[in-house]
Amino acid sequence: MSTEPSCTNHPAGSCLPVALDRPLGKKRGRKPRPIVEFPVPLTADFVDPPGFAEAFALQLARHGDSYFHLHRSLIRPEERFHRKTFAAWATGTKVPNAISSFEMLERVERRYRLPSGYFRGKLTNPARAASGHRHLGVSRSERRRLAWHLPADFDGRSPSERAQILDWVRTVMVSGSTEFRRYLARATKDRYGLRFPPMGPGGAGGSAEAAALEAGSPDSSLRAPAQLVDELREFIRFKTATFPDAGIKRVGVWNQETVAQRVEHLGLMLGALAADPTSSVKGYGVSPDRLSLCLLVCPGVWDWYLRWREARRGFFTVWEVDMLSLAASLTRRETGWLRQNPGIAVNLRPIAGLVSESDVACALSDWDAVCDAAHEHARSRSREIARVARVHRDPFEAILPILEDASPVGAYRRITIEIAGRMPDRDRYPRASAEATRSFLMLRLGLHLGVRQKNLRQLLFCPRGRPHRSERQLEDMGRGELRWHPRDEGWEVLIPSMAFKNANSSFFGNRPFRLLLPDLDGLYGHIDAYLSRHRSRLLNGADDPGTFFVRTVKRTSRDAAYSGNTFYEAWRLIIQRYGIYNPFTGRGAIEGLLPHGPHNVRDVLATHVLKKTGSYEQASYAIQDTPEMVEKHYGRFLPQDKAAFAARILNQAWEVD
Repeated sequence: MSTEPSCTNHPAGSCLPVALDRPLGKKRGRKPRPIVEFPVPLTADFVDPPGFAEAFALQLARHGDSYFHLHRSLIRPEERFHRKTFAAWATGTKVPNAISSFEMLERVERRYRLPSGYFRGKLTNPARAASGHRHLGVSRSERRRLAWHLPADFDGRSPSERAQILDWVRTVMVSGSTEFRRYLARATKDRYGLRFPPMGPGGAGGSAEAAALEAGSPDSSLRAPAQLVDELREFIRFKTATFPDAGIKRVGVWNQETVAQRVEHLGLMLGALAADPTSSVKGYGVSPDRLSLCLLVCPGVWDWYLRWREARRGFFTVWEVDMLSLAASLTRRETGWLRQNPGIAVNLRPIAGLVSESDVACALSDWDAVCDAAHEHARSRSREIARVARVHRDPFEAILPILEDASPVGAYRRITIEIAGRMPDRDRYPRASAEATRSFLMLRLGLHLGVRQKNLRQLLFCPRGRPHRSERQLEDMGRGELRWHPRDEGWEVLIPSMAFKNANSSFFGNRPFRLLLPDLDGLYGHIDAYLSRHRSRLLNGADDPGTFFVRTVKRTSRDAAYSGNTFYEAWRLIIQRYGIYNPFTGRGAIEGLLPHGPHNVRDVLATHVLKKTGSYEQASYAIQDTPEMVEKHYGRFLPQDKAAFAARILNQAWEVD
């Protein structure tokens, strides 16, 4: 073994430790520290710390190195890197957060003869830490969103390589790379839809966004006028009340989800009418004080809106057919809400090019005739548009690599394996570990239950040893519950049939949905850890909504409950981080996958059962639906498999005994 003194100004990482650290100058009372070039080898029973700080401190101790000598041996004279940084890394007060820090880690790895990337792999998110500071026209907020998807050496690459990586991340990870997602990205930049206060059954409910607008948010210019709000509130009460007022008739009752959807659609239509014609929306410029639901009886208003929709989207879709169906139901004889409220005609005002003075006079004098004409016009336009309507998106495009796999569920399961394999240390990174565990359970419960997004995000829970809610209580709440079943010794999910969108389907027969979760791939261990440790960390002292899944509560928000939009975005983020294979970072489970929401899991389950059995009926069991619905939506994945099923039977005749 060489005993030559180590070189101070050597090229980075080229000089190995020597047997003796010779001090540059003699200091009173201080002896040179021996540097162990070949410490005790890493045996099979050696415990390698999972955290970065512990591993860094351990390697210093194994080699008998000091912060001062490590700094003197690795840092060039012209470099600015304080030796206290090494001490901060070893004590855990700091972690590498720049490209220069990662270059220094590589030098330490070479000095101690460690595998390349040894230290970097112990960081909770090295890509985020190394997101750098010199992005190509990237704002600070976008930098935070993209950091996870960028390689650790992003800032060290050439401008052309960085541009290529950013383009791929923005196209695949963010926008989704589909034509429909690109359209949405453009369309959502123009906010024009009117916002209404909460309008659920009984006057309660509604979105957080609507509540914020009611309180006076920066988007208050889009707030619906008071008269329109009152009209819509009466209409919602008509469609959600247990029974209508005396002398009033109706067909069908709306639940809260339908109310939210209809309010949004009417807000888009009336918002387009009110939008500035010179803006990017190219609205009609109707004064807000002239907006009223009675405009829905005017054929001119509908024709303008239909042409506006076609010009904006490029073609007609079933969305326009659905809106025309709403107009027809509002003016239907005996049961239409507008038909049975002739007094609303006083709110109809002339609008140049849309509503004439004679239209207003006819509405005031003969409301029934106006409603008859509006009803016939809506039905006629609906038939014409249905003939040329196109599908505005392929719902399976984002998950085609999974659906085309021989085992779709097995392919999707690889995402959960990816999450489990990259689980941060729960002691050093409690919040990151809690979020990863929540992500794992979201996908696992989605794969086992096959329920819709609403039922999954509203799922309640009952800890072990506590009395669970009765079926009647769950019916009143319209939610399901995850509970421990002592007889079967397993976690069970019970959801009353009325909590489902298709509650009247023959699948349920007025019986609740009940499923005992299988303890596969450590599912029960993750559930217990989530309930005992991680969930409270996510709540961070905020009010507990009682649902199994809760949001990460931060300083900017104290609401821990998921909404439809936030749950969708949470699922989409999971797919972006763990599902889509990223060739620049090596993370992700499936190549060619695109961002998608929780509803696509139902597509995976139905297609998997359909491919394995060839039975529409058995596939319908997986998603709590009917064989007719499965055949309509998933039949495209079966024809080639049908031929294979028949071929296997026919080929048996050629087999020789």
